Amino acid sequence: MRLLFIGASALALAACGQGGDTASGEEDVVALDTEKKAEAVETAENSKPSPGPQEKLAAVLATQSDDAKARYGARHPEETLLFFGVKPGMTVVDTLPGDPWYSGILSEYLGPDGLVVGADYSHDMWTYFQGFADEEFLKAKEVWTTTWVEEMEAKREEGEAPFAAFQYGSLPADMEGKADVVLMVRAAHHFNRLEDEGEFFTSALADTMAVLKPGGVLGIVQHRAPEDAPDEWATGDAGYVKQTQIIAMAEAAGFEMVDSSEMNANPKDQPTEGDFVWRLPPSLGTSRDNEELRAQMIEIGESDRMTLKFRKPA
Repeated sequence: MRLLFIGASALALAACGQGGDTASGEEDVVALDTEKKAEAVETAENSKPSPGPQEKLAAVLATQSDDAKARYGARHPEETLLFFGVKPGMTVVDTLPGDPWYSGILSEYLGPDGLVVGADYSHDMWTYFQGFADEEFLKAKEVWTTTWVEEMEAKREEGEAPFAAFQYGSLPADMEGKADVVLMVRAAHHFNRLEDEGEFFTSALADTMAVLKPGGVLGIVQHRAPEDAPDEWATGDAGYVKQTQIIAMAEAAGFEMVDSSEMNANPKDQPTEGDFVWRLPPSLGTSRDNEELRAQMIEIGESDRMTLKFRKPA
């Protein structure tokens, strides 16, 4: 009987011991399982594909101000930038840069591996802008490459592209061959109208050729004059230039015509001699005190624009 009691006690103790080990083992399994799940979630997050250019650009455009968004229907920023092949990580030159058009948008879109380069008209060219290019204005333009970068850098947030700048006619040697895309959005008319005064368009296109990498893109959006309009009216003084004239200038500078798009066209805008582009929105320069005329201009909408894509030969 004693032996039986001892055997039963031993079995009971063994059972108690096994029960304790099982509880501890279950805790270890739960902890390990939780750790594995956390690792799996982290791995899944890290393995998510980065958003494509279109998705990222759409997200950036969605964060812009209501005033900017109100013009998307006329300016088509998503379609325009994608048409010119602008992608995150690129170096992009923005002629007559602004915030958001286009430098503010580009900084968010290009990201920390990209670079936004503002390009302004030359100081000499600005002297021909009678009416607002006074002494104070021209003095400010002498240091514009510094002040503009400082202004934009002060607004830049983490994860956005940094800024640089130059003025046409004085491209720094260390910028040559660095850009993927040069944008001339509604800027070519001033180059064209002042070509006879100082070959400013020729000079700007030469700088554009120099700053681009081989195979780089020149993207032009410009108010478009009807091809049958008088040449003397369609030089750019009224804001409008013929599409054939822009193409001829770019090709003469050595660029290859790649493509064109009607994404920024507006068939309602049919300017005639005597009209200037600033009669239309957003300027409405001729109708501020004339409600009837203002309504007519608003009905037309923003200008008819060409959208042209050129490439620097590889």
